[in-house]
Amino acid sequence: MTVTAARSGDTFWNRLPMRTRRLIWVWSFLSIPILFYTVIRFYPTVEAFWLSLTNWDLMKPPKFIGLANYEKLFADPQFWKVFKNTFTYLLIGTPVSLFIAFVIAYYLDRVRFMHGLIRGLYFLPFLTTAAAMGWVWRWFYQPAPIGVINNMLSSLGLPQQTFLRSVDQALYSIMATSIWAGLGFQIIIFMAGLRAIPNTYYEAARIDGLGDWAILRKITIPLLKPTTVFLVVFSSIGFLRIFDQVYNMTTYDPGGPLGSTKPLVMMIYQTAFSSYAMGYAAAQTVVLFSILLVVSLLQLWVLREKK
Repeated sequence: MTVTAARSGDTFWNRLPMRTRRLIWVWSFLSIPILFYTVIRFYPTVEAFWLSLTNWDLMKPPKFIGLANYEKLFADPQFWKVFKNTFTYLLIGTPVSLFIAFVIAYYLDRVRFMHGLIRGLYFLPFLTTAAAMGWVWRWFYQPAPIGVINNMLSSLGLPQQTFLRSVDQALYSIMATSIWAGLGFQIIIFMAGLRAIPNTYYEAARIDGLGDWAILRKITIPLLKPTTVFLVVFSSIGFLRIFDQVYNMTTYDPGGPLGSTKPLVMMIYQTAFSSYAMGYAAAQTVVLFSILLVVSLLQLWVLREKK
């Protein structure tokens, strides 16, 4: 009887079309990672939306308060200052970092002598831990005779700069560090995009008499659009979620002087783990999630392929 059941089941499987059997195998292999991703990512996201509607301090069960956290958040002047800081990182850091990365990748792609070593040196900062990098750059920004940058300025007869101790300079000092940290990754991706462009396009352009600038403008940049779109979205998300550099470079004064460098992620961190206002922190997280979603979709729409 067991043999008969096995044969009938085997016959049922063999009767299925090949396409159906392939789909069953594919979804069998995909089901475990999909389930894992759902539990790890989607459930905490839904839970954050729920917690944002509650008052919860970890000591008592969450109490539903509706949209009170959002009303408090949007009426808080500190939030709007942090919001401005976050978008300053985004609107300046993203285009500047991509422009520098593209210029370096464009000329590095033409270098043949010690090409691998130079590319590795550019990529090295991306592999460095944020804590180590933040503390090294913090040392660079110190006043003379400790700080390397101010020492160089003094030797050139230029006035020293306050950098991280200045309300006006602190944010841009951290932004420069963040740009430097992510530059290696962007250069590698741009170089991969440049290598993917067929040489036949360049050969045809040179036969037509086009110069380097015309080739760059009419061939290289348009064909790099998919790579550029990826890096724009990736870099924008990175700057909107900036935290490590700010936290490690302003440890003794979190968020910089008068909160001049504080991004939204640091505000969430301080609200959750300093004030233990988990419901309020969840509301800030939902706002950050909404900003990330809107900015990413807007960029994809603006940079989409036009038919």
